[in-house]
Amino acid sequence: MAFCTKCGTEVRPQHHFCAKCGAPQTGPAGSRADTLAAPFSARTASVLCYIPFAGWIFAIIVLASERFRTDRDVRFHAFQGLYLFVVWLIVDMVFDNILGFLPHPGAVLRPLKLAMIGAWVYMMYKTNQGETVRLPVLCDLADRSVAEQR
Repeated sequence: MAFCTKCGTEVRPQHHFCAKCGAPQTGPAGSRADTLAAPFSARTASVLCYIPFAGWIFAIIVLASERFRTDRDVRFHAFQGLYLFVVWLIVDMVFDNILGFLPHPGAVLRPLKLAMIGAWVYMMYKTNQGETVRLPVLCDLADRSVAEQR
């Protein structure tokens, strides 16, 4: 199923123009990910990849969209946001079970979780300012992921 790259209306592959908005459809019509990412600038798309607990959803949309396929910076932020979410999952699920034998495991995990939420907010702020912050270890993984897709 194909969708208009401008308004998101379903477009048949043989049509060269959208029936709703009249936008020309160059080549095959865009995918649903392109439609979802269409209204966002590169900076906004990068910032949305760092929304705490939900940024991974937009990161996947960015990585799947044709619009940002060649934008190295946006893809870097999408991968780094995904890896930051994976670290959250490791802390939340794995360490919570490992430290469960302690009398007060929350005393150890709560500051770590707050620090991770702070990192997400910091990344959103810095990315919105146009700066690229490279998180230790995660930036190397994100660089490799972007490089592998070329």
